Amino acid sequence: MYMTTPIGFGTIFLNDILMGNINDVGKSLGFQIDRGAPPKAMVIPAMGMVVGLIFAIFISYRKKRDYVDTTIDGQGEHKEEYPILKGWQLGFIIAALVTALVVQLWSGSMIFGGLAGFALLSFSGIVRWNEQDSVFTQGMRLMAMVGFIMIAAAGFAGVMKATGEIPALVQGSVEMIGDSRAMAALVMLLVGLFITMGIGSSFATIPIIAAIYVPMCLSFGFSPLATTALVGTAAALGDAGSPASDSTLGPTAGLNADGQHDHIWDTTVPTFMHFNLPLIASGWIAAMIL
Repeated sequence: MYMTTPIGFGTIFLNDILMGNINDVGKSLGFQIDRGAPPKAMVIPAMGMVVGLIFAIFISYRKKRDYVDTTIDGQGEHKEEYPILKGWQLGFIIAALVTALVVQLWSGSMIFGGLAGFALLSFSGIVRWNEQDSVFTQGMRLMAMVGFIMIAAAGFAGVMKATGEIPALVQGSVEMIGDSRAMAALVMLLVGLFITMGIGSSFATIPIIAAIYVPMCLSFGFSPLATTALVGTAAALGDAGSPASDSTLGPTAGLNADGQHDHIWDTTVPTFMHFNLPLIASGWIAAMIL
């Protein structure tokens, strides 16, 4: 959603980071895009991810997986009492999600939106008052681990940028490309994949690659929409399949609650196969037809 919809994180990604960095780089080159360009440019790459998701659901992972029935820490005493979520509990959860979105759009603050949703869940009684501290603390521990890995990834990005070797990497690729726009688009996506896989964040990657890719795209004659699609897709590749991405760390943190989920083989590799590969293909198609 954040790749195509300018709401919440989408507003930050599409308007503040993607459009902002492209326009900053293109200012001296006479190249500018408006707010309508990023959502249009990213529709085709996002559809590639939808295709990969459908393939995973109906083909790759259509069979059930066997799990050992274990007790999760802190939930054993209520395992029989709450075997599944009841209808009213699901209703409160959906209402909390809608409330968080509405308050965020109304106030323009994700913090207020999250606070409103959390308050509604707290007063709903889904989690007992005497257990909320432990549940909240457990969530904070999980997010602290995710944050630590992302900080390390941001440090890696800083080191890469400080070495000054990224332009040399791209320049070496340009020398192999020649005059082929199709090959140029493919090489830029593959180089972007190499860069973003180590960084693990599309938000942190765009400032690095926009400074290099925008002049390259102009030199090869790509349109503004195609340029935006190439930069946005190259950045999104890091979110989709990097082991240091919040998009992979978050699911692992939740799915590994019972200790039966491996971060690399159960999250990163499947995500790379079903999201990154379709992203490369659909990003290349977008660069060619836009």
